[in-house]
Amino acid sequence: MLSIGAINIPSSLVLAPMAGISDLPFRMINRSFGCELAFTEMINAGSLGFRSKNTIKMLATQSADRPLGIQFLANDADALMKAIDIAAEYTFDIIDFNAACPSRKVVSRGKGAGLLKEPLKLQRLLKVIVDHADAPVTVKIRSGWDASSVNAVEVAQRAGDAGISGLFIHGRTREQGYEGAVDRNVIRDVKEAIDIPVIASGDALTPHHIRRLFHDTGCDGVAVARGSFGNPWIFRETVRYLKTGSVPCSPDTDEIVLTMKGHLEANIAYFGEKTGVLRFRKFFRWYTRGMAVKGLKIMAFRTHTRDEMLELIEEVRTLQPSPDMQTARQRHESGKWNPDIAPPRCGRLRAGESPD
Repeated sequence: MLSIGAINIPSSLVLAPMAGISDLPFRMINRSFGCELAFTEMINAGSLGFRSKNTIKMLATQSADRPLGIQFLANDADALMKAIDIAAEYTFDIIDFNAACPSRKVVSRGKGAGLLKEPLKLQRLLKVIVDHADAPVTVKIRSGWDASSVNAVEVAQRAGDAGISGLFIHGRTREQGYEGAVDRNVIRDVKEAIDIPVIASGDALTPHHIRRLFHDTGCDGVAVARGSFGNPWIFRETVRYLKTGSVPCSPDTDEIVLTMKGHLEANIAYFGEKTGVLRFRKFFRWYTRGMAVKGLKIMAFRTHTRDEMLELIEEVRTLQPSPDMQTARQRHESGKWNPDIAPPRCGRLRAGESPD
C-alpha cells in the first residue's frame, strides 16, 4: 500500500499528471478500471494566479474523482503561494510540484527540470509550499540534468528536509527526455536515501514493466503515464498481475468500442462537441493500436462531429489484429516500445521467471 500523508492507495499505482492528457474525462475513464489516485494536468502557478479561464477549468472535478492531486509548475515563491490560495477554493487532496518537465520552453524559464540545477532553490520552494498548504506535498524530479550531473539523491534529500510527504522520480535525465533507458539504479538509490514514499516513473507501459520497477527499485509506488494511453485496463490488469502473476487477456473488441464511446461522450459533455471530438482524435489512435486500422486513424484525425467519430468507432468492431502484434511481446521485452503496437497483456509468470 502506498501512503502519502493520510491518503492510502491499496494498489500503489498512480495516474501521472500529463499536460494535454490528464483532464477530467481521462481521469474518470481510468478510475473506472481501477485507478485510485490521479492528478490534474500540470498547472502553471502564474496562470492560476491570474485566474486564467483555461487554467481554472483544469481544476474541475467531481465526487468520484478522489483522491486527487494538483500539480504546480513555478519558480517563484509568491506565484506559488497565490496559486495555493486559489486552489484551496477547489477540491483536491495532494499538492505536487513539478521539477521534472524536460520541455525546452519550461526549463529555459528556470522551471520544471531546470530546477534540478538549483537544488537549494528547489528546496526553498518546496518549503514554501509545505508551510503554506494544508494538503500533503510531493515533488516530481528526474535522475538529473544530464549524464554528467546525476544528482537525484541530493535533490531528494533536500526535498525531504523541506518536509514533503512523497517523491516521484523519473529515471531519466532532462537531456534524455523520454528516450533511452530508465535508470532503475538511481531510483533505488533515492529510495534508500530518504524515509518518505518514493514513486517510480518511466516506461511503466505494461504490468510486466511495472512489476519490474517495483522489483528492481524497492519503490513504494509506480506512476503510470504513457502506459495508460488508450489502455485504462492497465490498472486492473497490473493489480491482478502483482497479486497472482497472471495477466488477463486483452479486452475484446466490444469492450474497447464501449470504452471509446464512453470516453468520447465524456469529452463532449466536458468540452463541448467541437473541442471534445478534437481532443479525442489522439485517443482513437491509442485505443486502436495493434489493429489494422491505418485508414480509420487517418479519417479520425479529419473528423469534426460526434456522429462522424461514433461511426468510425463502430467500424473498429470489424477490424482484425495487426500482424505487428506477433512481435509485440518481443519489442516490449526489449524495451523498444512502439505507440502503434498494443502492449502484450496476457500470460502467466512462470516459476523462476524474472519479473520483466
